[in-house]
Amino acid sequence: MVARARAIAETTPPDTVDPKVEALVTQLIGRVADKWTMLILELLEEQGELRFTQIFRGIDGISQKMLTQTLRQMERDGLVTRTVHAVVPPRVDYRLTHLGNSLGAAFCGVWLWAEEHLNEVEAARTAFDTRG
Repeated sequence: MVARARAIAETTPPDTVDPKVEALVTQLIGRVADKWTMLILELLEEQGELRFTQIFRGIDGISQKMLTQTLRQMERDGLVTRTVHAVVPPRVDYRLTHLGNSLGAAFCGVWLWAEEHLNEVEAARTAFDTRG
């Protein structure tokens, strides 16, 4: 996944952008910019298919309401599949789709950037904070 993210990051963007693509990118950036979507993507990437309660326990600080809303939006966008099992009590499992996996790979570039520039960002923050 890291190699693919590097390859994507090194490609030259096109001169013209389809307005539909631009709108989708804007929507997706807004969606994944919230930490819950990114954390759910990461957890499902690492663990595979998980029950709602397993996701809830695996993400510190998320409320059940926010987890429900985030998973619902991710399902709507085609990033996760939701499987309801007809058992008592009901069991619901979530798994990343191909789209979810590929989005996770695309945003892996942010992690790579952070890793490469961590010291520079920390130095800039320290310099800013001491200027006060």
